[in-house]
Amino acid sequence: MSRAQLALRVSDLEGSIAFYSKLFGTEPAKRREGYANFAIAEPPLKLVLIEGEPGQETRLDHLGVEVGSTEQVNAATTRLKDAGLATFEENDTSCCYARQDKVWVHGPGREPWEVYVVKADADTLGKSAGPDATGDGCCTGQATGDTAAASGCACGH
Repeated sequence: MSRAQLALRVSDLEGSIAFYSKLFGTEPAKRREGYANFAIAEPPLKLVLIEGEPGQETRLDHLGVEVGSTEQVNAATTRLKDAGLATFEENDTSCCYARQDKVWVHGPGREPWEVYVVKADADTLGKSAGPDATGDGCCTGQATGDTAAASGCACGH
């Protein structure tokens, strides 16, 4: 199964959870400190909420496509590279309270996209290493400059 992912950085996590629960008629599939995600069946969507700075407007953190296997991530990586897109791969990384394999690309407006598979649950929010191994990246709100550009993080993530 594949589904689109929309990750938002929100200043009021509890208020956002209440709103999106009403909007989509379902409760979060996962809730952790500063984080929640919804696995919405119709429309097929993974909505991720990441707690940001108090008082700031909600903003796009990143976009993605959740797939069912590492083989599908690998196939997407090959397809994206063959299409001439710059990719950044992360395997067995801990991000957004999950162990994942993923590949990142940027759209023409520098919007970060990931194709990923969730391999297992994780106990911590986690951080993508990014290409310079600084630890800034996924879900941290700390990626900047070249790290954000190459890792796909917009933090944003």
